[in-house]
Amino acid sequence: MLAGEWYLADDPELTAEAERAAVLSERFNTADALDREGRRKILAELLGGLGEDVAVRAPLQVDYGTHITIGARTFINFGAVLLDCAPITIGEDVQIGPNVQLLTPIHPLEAEPRRNKWEGAKPIALGDNVWLGGGVIVCPGVTIGENTVVGAGSVVARDLPPNVVAVGNPARVVRELPVHEGEFPPPS
Repeated sequence: MLAGEWYLADDPELTAEAERAAVLSERFNTADALDREGRRKILAELLGGLGEDVAVRAPLQVDYGTHITIGARTFINFGAVLLDCAPITIGEDVQIGPNVQLLTPIHPLEAEPRRNKWEGAKPIALGDNVWLGGGVIVCPGVTIGENTVVGAGSVVARDLPPNVVAVGNPARVVRELPVHEGEFPPPS
């Protein structure tokens, strides 16, 4: 699965891993919102890597969890769906709006292999300081460069370079962002 080869989705080992993730996800999603330390411990057990000061709002849905790495100071809003059949790498200081979907699975176009439960997966990577607006969908195999902003409701089907704003379905770059060091707001 992680090697990018086709696999059977109902493999017993994968089913056991998905069931583990379902139990931990349910614990996270039903945990007391004010128990930040308890919720962090559940996330640390569920995910493959969890940076410092990460905030994730429930509900969160994952396939396995163990293939997800979230960098420090990242915020993930309500309703995130992270289908991690391949690695999902989320950088530091990333902002993810509500109802965002990061989708790594792919499926054969031919009917018979789909019917027989064959699927594959391609990794997703979000660079540092990326901002995904509400309802963004990131498709399998996509990398989004650092500091890039993706407008609400966009579908990202191809890689996006760093320091741009992209919107639409499919998402396309509409402007480049200047890189400013120092105080905010930047000089005009």
